[in-house]
Amino acid sequence: MQLDRKLAILADAAKYDASCASSGTSKRDSSKSKGIGSTEGSGICHSYAPDGRCISLLKILLTNFCVYDCLYCVNRVSSNVPRARFSTGEVVNLTLDFYRRNCIEGLFLSSGIIRSPDYTMEQVVEVARVLREDHDFRGYIHLKTIPEASEELLALAGRYADRLSINIELPTVQSLAALAPEKDGAGIRRSMARLRLHIDEGAEAARPAAARSQPMLAPRRARPPRFAPAGQSTQMIVGADASSDRAILSTSASLYGAYRLRRVYYSAFSPIPDAARALPLMAPPLVREHRLYQADWLMRFYGFEQSEIVVADDGMLSLEVDPKLAWALAHREQFPVDLDRAPKEMLLRVPGLGVKTVLRLLRARRVRRLSIADLERARVPLRKVLPFVVVATHHPRCTLDAAELPRHMAAIGGQGSLFA
Repeated sequence: MQLDRKLAILADAAKYDASCASSGTSKRDSSKSKGIGSTEGSGICHSYAPDGRCISLLKILLTNFCVYDCLYCVNRVSSNVPRARFSTGEVVNLTLDFYRRNCIEGLFLSSGIIRSPDYTMEQVVEVARVLREDHDFRGYIHLKTIPEASEELLALAGRYADRLSINIELPTVQSLAALAPEKDGAGIRRSMARLRLHIDEGAEAARPAAARSQPMLAPRRARPPRFAPAGQSTQMIVGADASSDRAILSTSASLYGAYRLRRVYYSAFSPIPDAARALPLMAPPLVREHRLYQADWLMRFYGFEQSEIVVADDGMLSLEVDPKLAWALAHREQFPVDLDRAPKEMLLRVPGLGVKTVLRLLRARRVRRLSIADLERARVPLRKVLPFVVVATHHPRCTLDAAELPRHMAAIGGQGSLFA
């Protein structure tokens, strides 16, 4: 099979994997030394997936052959799709060629399982090793790791990759057992725990000796090689099973707490050809995936607990309004908030105020009373914010009541930033 045909098949097969962000790694640049690539700088061409995701990595599968038969996966062994397989050299050459043409900033490499998990993982790691050691490639590398692979291979992958990810696949072990019986939910979490241990050890070794409270006269120990400086991530499929948004966020919260994941990615289920009867016939609305990302942001940056984000009895997030606004409307007794006196924790719960805006307002109120002009300078969506706040030139008489909600909801429709 010709290379361009392989690329068409294996790039298309990789589109279902959302976890390909390139944030959080250490800075490396070849502008002042030998080598190829960089994890920073400008001039990178970005492409966009049909659903709006920005893709700046060469995102491909090593192969879409797979010995597993996960019902939700288009590349399962029983699926009737065109198959292809790259050699490790072909992936290396593609990465270097696309980078030299300024089309990508790095590589995202995943694979179906061929022969065995260890054999497949060896091939994936070899691509990263050749790029790093033989070509001194300093761009970004994200490897999708295989939880059933040996601990030695997982540890080796972390030496070459900026980020590693292990997909948890589905929100509950019951769903995983029903739709992917060959995969072991407990084994996936054990692999995540091993990765966290290696990442923590690497981060601890990188800290200055004084910060590690080591005696000044203690003999120096050789630092271990860096290990996945951008951490680990995972992905859950949304809508392939009957799990509610509350269950999905509960799983995410436990993963963040137990394994210090950098990101949990949510991927709306996409119907596949010749699907099993156990799968839904239609994809969930993409706005559901969007709401889950917003809720995830609230947990990570806004101080919300998972248990308080989903307010509906059916355990689902509203598709009409973002989760922060839904929480505020369900707790109208806590509003309006005085922007000059409220603590940071409460300001972060005001619809329309993002983290950076809150920090700017906290700095400004040290020297003067806040006004609507301050909000305008901060470029906040006034129609969304003003019903929930008190400032020097704005004093709402009371909280929003049930009669006001339809008018207010219509007024703020489509307003506000994504994660405010």
